[in-house]
Amino acid sequence: MTLNVSADLQSLFTWNTKQVFVFLAAEYETPKNSLNQISLWDGIIPSKEHAKFWIHTSNKYCFIDQGSNLRGKEFHLTLHWHVMPKTDKMFADKLVMSGYRLPEEYR
Repeated sequence: MTLNVSADLQSLFTWNTKQVFVFLAAEYETPKNSLNQISLWDGIIPSKEHAKFWIHTSNKYCFIDQGSNLRGKEFHLTLHWHVMPKTDKMFADKLVMSGYRLPEEYR
């Protein structure tokens, strides 16, 4: 799978920001679990200068469909970020992108 990931997370950086951890996950529901996540890519943004980025890469981690739960089903791609401050508690947020579907049949 080829991924094009672009984001501008510069506004997350203040005097108190040490770094920002970001990851892209495929998320879907099953009858047993309301949230299933498959991590596809992650990275650490060390400074505001690196917080506006565009990456063209293949997925860093395997997109494995354990139990064939995704065949023909919708899933979301979600960009998560965790702001790691120099002091105080971490802050997390995400951006959900909907409308993805895998084919009915694949290897």
